[in-house]
Amino acid sequence: MTIARLALAGILAAFAAAPAAAQTFPSRPITMVVPFAPGGPTDIVARLVAERMSTSLGQQVVVENVAGAAGTTGAGRVARAEPDGHTILMGPMSTMSFSPALYPNLAFNPLTDFEPIGVAASAPIIVVASKRIPVTTLAEFSAHLKANATTVNNGNAGVGSTSHLACLLLNNRIGASPTMVPYRGTGPAIQDLVAGNVGYICDQVTSLMGQVQGGAVTPLAVLAPTRSPVLPNVPTAQEAGMQGAEMVVWNAVFAPKGTPAPIVAALNAALRKAIDDPAARARFLQLGAEAPPEAQRSPDALRALHAADVQKWGDVIRAANVRIQ
Repeated sequence: MTIARLALAGILAAFAAAPAAAQTFPSRPITMVVPFAPGGPTDIVARLVAERMSTSLGQQVVVENVAGAAGTTGAGRVARAEPDGHTILMGPMSTMSFSPALYPNLAFNPLTDFEPIGVAASAPIIVVASKRIPVTTLAEFSAHLKANATTVNNGNAGVGSTSHLACLLLNNRIGASPTMVPYRGTGPAIQDLVAGNVGYICDQVTSLMGQVQGGAVTPLAVLAPTRSPVLPNVPTAQEAGMQGAEMVVWNAVFAPKGTPAPIVAALNAALRKAIDDPAARARFLQLGAEAPPEAQRSPDALRALHAADVQKWGDVIRAANVRIQ
């Protein structure tokens, strides 16, 4: 057989293997890696969809928490996994979009080492202030921060976290450079905000909804195109007079690069069914999160969203000269 015929035979065999893989997929339980510790927003979303994807796929989808290095340890593990659909990632926007600019020696490329499956849920960032700061609106807060940037500080969940970069963006739009205080997680930062030890925080509605509803902090704006359904009285930043300060945090499912298209399609179909489940939608709402609209559920839609966020947040990170060694 000639070299050309051998090459053609190999190509035909590869095409034949993809439908066969889809017909037998899944052949065993699927591992969904969550790159953070149990109990956080990404973990909660993963467990909600994993349970329902198990029913659709006929095999259990098991959530495994692989924490470390702002999510890059778990994500890297999935990037190196066999591309057969049996190891997938619940990828948070922070890990998948911030990491290329934050880590100069990152061992994987979030854009090229994964196959996008689909967005599971998203939640807006909300800006809240300590009750000790005498403001009630974003405009008042902006003026106060400009006048008191040396004494008003910002709490966040650590360098390179969602809450850190959201406030970097906010500060840039305000034109102020206050002290940014990193904590080991969102919880301690919120505790110090309520106690008045930090002036303000930018974090997910999911994390701050209880403090807002309980009156422990002053809500100023959500950094999203529309208001949050769980906090309908809090204006968007644009409504409050600030342009270009949007951050909606997403969690999405990814598979290793090279996963066959039929398997990607099967995982996407199972994810769609999972997020349409009434009980899942109700739980999302309780968390201040939402399932994506129909037009934003495809792998191609996630690919476009992911690429846009890598560019947007890479620019913010590079402008602030933030690096994690």
